[in-house]
Amino acid sequence: MCWMCDNPGMTKLEALDRMRRLITAHGWAVQSVEAGGPRPDWAYTVGLTPLGAPELLITGKKPQEACRILNGFAEHVLHAEPPEPGDQRPLVGGPLVEIVKVQRPDAHLLTAITFYGSEQVRALQLAWADDRGHWPWDVGFRSRRGGQPVLGPRAATQRRVAG
Repeated sequence: MCWMCDNPGMTKLEALDRMRRLITAHGWAVQSVEAGGPRPDWAYTVGLTPLGAPELLITGKKPQEACRILNGFAEHVLHAEPPEPGDQRPLVGGPLVEIVKVQRPDAHLLTAITFYGSEQVRALQLAWADDRGHWPWDVGFRSRRGGQPVLGPRAATQRRVAG
């Protein structure tokens, strides 16, 4: 369950203060949003914007796995070649992902927008391939309930980048 759900007496201001402390301590934090109705779980980073990097987002993964993937990729983004839309990268202990530019960060990364403003926040989605190598835009893609919404158009070209 998400931290806010586990702490229903928490005010929005207290939650934002907790997020700010996590960012100060670790450089960034991961905000999870639990599934509701037909919508799947999703998560995104908060704190990469002031470091000059885009925030990262993943849909269709349970919060713990999403957090592990986003933290690992954020660490990589800050110390290696910046990802570009269309890049495909294998993740250590995880799926192959393709980078997709999030079309409307202001609709999906509300905590990051609250901290940094809609003009500053850029975001990239880590779209992941299923266990058979199918992407969410492929026929036969396997996912959990709610699927894996892709929040922007695919890049015109794809390139495989070593992880």
